[in-house]
Amino acid sequence: MEGGGTTFSEIYQNSKKLLLRTRDGLERLERLEFSSSNPVDSPELAFAVKKDISQIQSLCVEMDRLWRSISAKSQRDLWKRKVEQVAEESDSLKESLDKYFLRHQKRMMEAKERAELLGRANGDSAHVLRIFDEEAQAMQSARNSSMMLEEAYSKGVAILTKYADQRDRLKGAHRKALDVLNTVGLSNSVLKLIERRNRVDKWIKYTGMVVSVVVLYTFWRWAH
Repeated sequence: MEGGGTTFSEIYQNSKKLLLRTRDGLERLERLEFSSSNPVDSPELAFAVKKDISQIQSLCVEMDRLWRSISAKSQRDLWKRKVEQVAEESDSLKESLDKYFLRHQKRMMEAKERAELLGRANGDSAHVLRIFDEEAQAMQSARNSSMMLEEAYSKGVAILTKYADQRDRLKGAHRKALDVLNTVGLSNSVLKLIERRNRVDKWIKYTGMVVSVVVLYTFWRWAH
């Protein structure tokens, strides 16, 4: 099966590779975060992981469209389970990344509060606070982008599901129309058979009447 020049299997394999890379990236982020008493953040790595998750979600939308177009039920069910598994893993990784962003934002807020306290003490922390504000804004922007991508993914799946339902309804209507046509064809055959039987019965009745008249006339002539 083809999907824009790329086979279904190739799209699936690409999604599995991205899942492995995303999982590895999240593990590296967590190692940096929990490796010491002073967590180390890597915005570049976090953004790369977010980008991979978004790409996986896009592939899931494409695969969701492709498995619905498979005619053989056994193959369709098999690919449906595979796509659902990829989507579930993607959602789990996204949830882990969102939790990382929340922890990072919390650390940034705590650091900002400490800097403000130190600023009150020594009177000069404007530069430090500006750095914290810029990084916090960058992380918030990343979270907003992630939410927008998730919403677009959900809408895409909803649209594809709607089209699939419409296709199923059209197939059902087509089957019903064929049933009606077959029923009408059968009814016409029955009516023709009844009409033919009525004509035969009329001929039998008229023939019987003629024969009866002839027999009576013959008997009357013989009697006289």
